[in-house]
Amino acid sequence: MSKILSQKIKIALIQLNGSSPNKLDNLNRAAKFVEMAMTKQPDTQIVVLPECFNSPYAVTKFRENAEVINNDNKSQSIDFLSKIASKYNITLIGGSIPEIDPMTNKIYNTSPIFNGKGDLIDIHRKVHLFDVDIPNGITFKESETLSPGTKLTTVKTQYGNIGVGICYDMRFPELTTISAREPNNAFAMIFPSAFNTVTGPMHWHLLARSRAVDNQIYTILCSPARNMESSYHAYGHSLVCNPKGEIIAEAGEGEEIIYAELNPEEIQNFRQSVPLLNQRRFDLYKDISK
Repeated sequence: MSKILSQKIKIALIQLNGSSPNKLDNLNRAAKFVEMAMTKQPDTQIVVLPECFNSPYAVTKFRENAEVINNDNKSQSIDFLSKIASKYNITLIGGSIPEIDPMTNKIYNTSPIFNGKGDLIDIHRKVHLFDVDIPNGITFKESETLSPGTKLTTVKTQYGNIGVGICYDMRFPELTTISAREPNNAFAMIFPSAFNTVTGPMHWHLLARSRAVDNQIYTILCSPARNMESSYHAYGHSLVCNPKGEIIAEAGEGEEIIYAELNPEEIQNFRQSVPLLNQRRFDLYKDISK
């Protein structure tokens, strides 16, 4: 576990009904909910927004809503999120937004991460694209528009190290494992996610608990609220899972803010009780974190 993590940390997940065609409306709605969260629990230190909250989650809409993401010439959404982070002095996991790389013209599904000064300290480009075709369920192919990211993301914050993935990344355990093990030592894995009403009931809770138990860290999923009038129906049920695989906070389907306290002793105690870190047989199988 990261030696930096030595205090309890309060986190808020913002399950909001964004993703409308009006980007400014989506951003203002996010700001309103963050203000509500900070007013109700002003000692909150980390705030998480959902996947693709600032624009429609649709392959036909990614490019037209894409923005350049950097600290030098802040785009509309990046400037907006930066000001929210600095206003409340919070670490802000800015959900995800469509990003365009001006050098390559490629489009990514990207999570921007800000510190309490409003600085953009890292980004995570969705590594595994959501390309599925479930009979009598859902067909969705992000790769029609998006390109996959090419790096794994563990962010250094003042509270310790946090791994970040986006939605479908959750299904691939290697991302969480690499963030959780040395030298990254993440105490939590955060996934802005938009599982749908087909895949959500099947695997949402299962995957959150599995990633937490496998690595003995907190797993945090932040979903958009469910809106049956939109083209994509998010599952909702944003949640926080502790290192023992227990869900300690969970939203319903609609707009909601949930809070949780992340306790380093939970990680320490469970790792002492079930010492997986010392029992792995790397003489028989590869340590993928190396």
